[in-house]
Formats: sequence, C-alpha cells, structure tokens
Amino acid sequence: MFFLPRALPLRSLRLLLASLASLPMIMSTPPALAQELTLSEKVVNMERRLESEYETYFGEDLADVTQPPEEIAATLTRIGEETGTTPAVMWAIPREDHLHLVLITPNGEPIVRDLYDVPKELLDKTTEQFHRYISRPSGNAYMPAARQLYDWLIGTYEEEFLAPAGIDTLLVCAGDGLRGVALAALHDGEQFLVEKYSTTSIPAFNLIDTDYDPIEPGNLLAMGASEFSNLAPLPAVPVELSNIAWQLRTAGESDRNWQDRSLLNQNFTMENFNTLLGRQSYDIVHLATHAEFKPGKPENSYIQLWDQRLTLAQMNNLDWQLPELELLVLSACETAVGDSDAELGFAGLALRAGVKSAVASLWDVSDAGTLALMSEFYHHIPQSMTKAEALRQAQLNLLRDTAETIDISRLPKSVGATDIVQADTSLSHPFYWAGFSMISSPW
Repeated sequence: MFFLPRALPLRSLRLLLASLASLPMIMSTPPALAQELTLSEKVVNMERRLESEYETYFGEDLADVTQPPEEIAATLTRIGEETGTTPAVMWAIPREDHLHLVLITPNGEPIVRDLYDVPKELLDKTTEQFHRYISRPSGNAYMPAARQLYDWLIGTYEEEFLAPAGIDTLLVCAGDGLRGVALAALHDGEQFLVEKYSTTSIPAFNLIDTDYDPIEPGNLLAMGASEFSNLAPLPAVPVELSNIAWQLRTAGESDRNWQDRSLLNQNFTMENFNTLLGRQSYDIVHLATHAEFKPGKPENSYIQLWDQRLTLAQMNNLDWQLPELELLVLSACETAVGDSDAELGFAGLALRAGVKSAVASLWDVSDAGTLALMSEFYHHIPQSMTKAEALRQAQLNLLRDTAETIDISRLPKSVGATDIVQADTSLSHPFYWAGFSMISSPW
C-alpha cells in the first residue's frame, strides 16, 4: 500500500504515478484464465436467463442454476459412460442481429459461435417456411429450409467438433423462435439429422434430470379418447392403446413383465385419472387424445380428457407418483409454432408435470403416422439404452418404410378408418414422423 504526502508537488505526483504504472500487477489474473472464467460465467448467466423465462411463464420457482460448463461437461462424460452414448449439449439463442451458439462436449470447454449473417428476422422466416412445408404430408418444398437450418445449427460444429468426438446424442436448448423446430427433419443434403443423431429438446441443462436409470419392466397407464363432441375423432386410439401395451410386453427379454392399465372414452375422466395416479406409481403414462399448446398463459394450453380439459397450469396438481414416472407421452397434440408462449409450454411440458422425459408432437399427425410411430417407439423402448434412441429408431423405421404394417382390419368401419387406410401405404414423408419430439432428459 502506498501513502501520498498531503502536499505533494504536481511534478512529483506525475512521476510517482508513472512509476506505479510500470510496476508488475502481481495480483492480476492471467489473461487466459480471465477469459475462461468470463466464458464460464456467460454460460451460467445464459442458463439463468432461460430458467427465468420458464419461471415467468409458469409463475413459480423451478430450480437453482448451479452447474458451470466444466460440471456440465463432466456430467455428459458420466452419462455417456453409463449409457454407451456420446452426448453433447448445444444452446441456440436467436438475437436481433445474430444467432448465438454454444456447444459443450464431454470433458470439453464451451465452444461459442456467433453467426452475424443470421439475424432473427432471417431465422424466423426460414423456420416458418420449414414448418409450413414439413407439416404437410407430401412434397419436398421443406428441403431448402431444412438444409439451411442444418447448416446454421449443426454444420457450424459438425466437421470440426461433433464428428471427431463421435457425438451421437444432441441435447438442444433453443431460444425463442427455435423451440418448435422439428430437429429430426433437418437435412445436410444427403441425410436427415435423425439418421445421424438422437435428439432431445431441453429447457435448460440445469433444469433436466441428469441421473440415468434404464427403463425396466414396470407399470404403464394408457388412456385416451377416440370420440369427441366438438373435436375431430381419433379412430385409431383404441388400437394404439392396446398395441403399445402389447409391444412392451413382447419386445423385451426380461423375466419381469410390464403391467398395464387402460382407460378409454367415457372412463377417461379427471377423477379416474387422478385416482389411478394416486393408487400406485407408473413408469410410463401415455395419453392418446387431443392436446394443444396455444398462445398466452399456461391456462390456454390443454390436454382433452373425456369430461374436461386438463390445462398445462393444472398439470402439477395431479397426484403424480414422482420420481418413479420416467416418461409422459402425448400422442395427438399440436403446437402454435412461432408463438413464444406456445413454444415455452411445449418445451416445458416435462418440467411442468415434474416427469423426467416427455414425448409430444409439434403438429397434428395423422392417425396412421401416430399409430405406426407409437407402435415402433414402444417396441424399441425395452431394447434401447435411452428413450431418445428408442424414438430415433422408431422415426428411422418410418423414414425407411420398414415399420411393421398396422392391421387396420381390427378397426370397425363405423369409426371411419378411411384416412388410416389411405395413409398407411407409405409413412416415409417427415410429416408422419418428424413432428414427434423428445422433451427434457433423453435418458
């Protein structure tokens, strides 16, 4: 510490200050370390801002963001060893004048890329075009946008980082405007993304469950409705509910068997639903009914039961037996893609219910596509190390047109199976499989 005399001449003061400036800053932080700490803090702050978005939308505290990048990288390494996969997490945050990207691989440091040739206006236009064409059951007008989005999001890192590291699982944390992108259908010019990676959409890395427990034979609660008073019928639902239970029972080689309980139409009420949830724990809850993620508050988004709508705001009021519930599946929902609130509701589905993982669809997929994909998904769950990989295999089977033929003769003609008969001839178009998304933990 230096003390200046109270009446130091100006010339002497200048000389003293000059000599002090020339002294080495012994307590300063090395430049490289200072930069690393700053980058780490930026990633944590980005996670906190994402957490805040969901807390504001749902109106409640969710979790404390505590994992810095080095801990995230270590977590990826641990889970990779437990699952036999090589996961990476990527943040894609649109900003007014650029697209902000961050990638963390196992035991790696954050890799930041800012694409200033991708302002939000251009990104929004491209994602809107992609969704408009991908959610139609024919044609390939979606391809230019699919290739452009792939180039921006995946191509930025693929050759230099993803491929050398052998990454096969991508956890994508997207910001406003990108949460509704059907990642599986992005295209590099030769292959769809689903042909190279398992993917899951996460709200924030610090908001997902990072413990790995393989799904073992347990309890399935399958419920749904095929008839509605003011909504379109879902004629394949009865077959879907019976088929997914059969797939779980027959696909695995465990000594234990899956136990299932099913409720259909008039029995699919709020009272029955909550009673069954409170009576015992379930590993999987499957809801085959209309659901919509709509603009505005969580009260606007809902799952249609027989007697009423279960809103997103009411989800955590149910008697979920947590943490046993590994997976919540909504097999007939759609999202108002392009609306920030609707996309927050979709991406926060598992978060709101308190479940580890969820599967839902971005658009209203046909009965044929839903029936086939859910059949394949449940067939692969007992055979896959992760839920995200089970979904990927199901999507690949439809893409490659190798899915087992669904026996629609079991559907009575009176329920109107014409759509299923026509669409069942080919389900390879991404309309039928790309809209289904894994949400939150891929494990």
